[in-house]
Amino acid sequence: MPATFTLTIHMVASLDGMIAKNDNSVSWFETTDFYEKGIILTEQDTKAFLETIDCYVMGSRTYEHALELSKSYGWPYGDKPTIVLTHRDLPAGRPNIEMYSGDLAQLVNERLKPVYQNVWLAGGASLATDFIRLKLADEIRLSIIPIVLGDGKSFFEQAGQEQALHLKNVTAYKNGMVELHYEIKKHSDK
Repeated sequence: MPATFTLTIHMVASLDGMIAKNDNSVSWFETTDFYEKGIILTEQDTKAFLETIDCYVMGSRTYEHALELSKSYGWPYGDKPTIVLTHRDLPAGRPNIEMYSGDLAQLVNERLKPVYQNVWLAGGASLATDFIRLKLADEIRLSIIPIVLGDGKSFFEQAGQEQALHLKNVTAYKNGMVELHYEIKKHSDK
């Protein structure tokens, strides 16, 4: 059994909190902004970081969108185990992809925690809200692109409860993107 377990919600959003345009286009991810004090991630940095992720979890709409985008950009999750949460019959398409339609707490506590250390929830919004509401997520990494979309799919749906966070890190990049890294407080301590 792994020594530590972390389930991280990762999301890319516009400054106004949108994670997708209504047409699901991703061209807004590309920015021509320049921030002098920001850092640049090299390919080696990105590769080394992605190697620390043991498993991905995502919703069915995120999976279908990733499959569509993979036709132009390649499959972004490599050969890492990927669990797609769905009640529909979807094609796996790759040997490392598994469909799951059961209880989320059971998935995390009985299937993920005993095997993995670093699991990333890659989308979508309602799933992220469910993981926070059920206290199954440990962190949120929110990458904010320097754009206001004005309309689209918002990051958080109505969670129905307040959730305290602890800021662990902020990273600004040369392209104007800012990553906020929060720990989700599991107790009422402030």
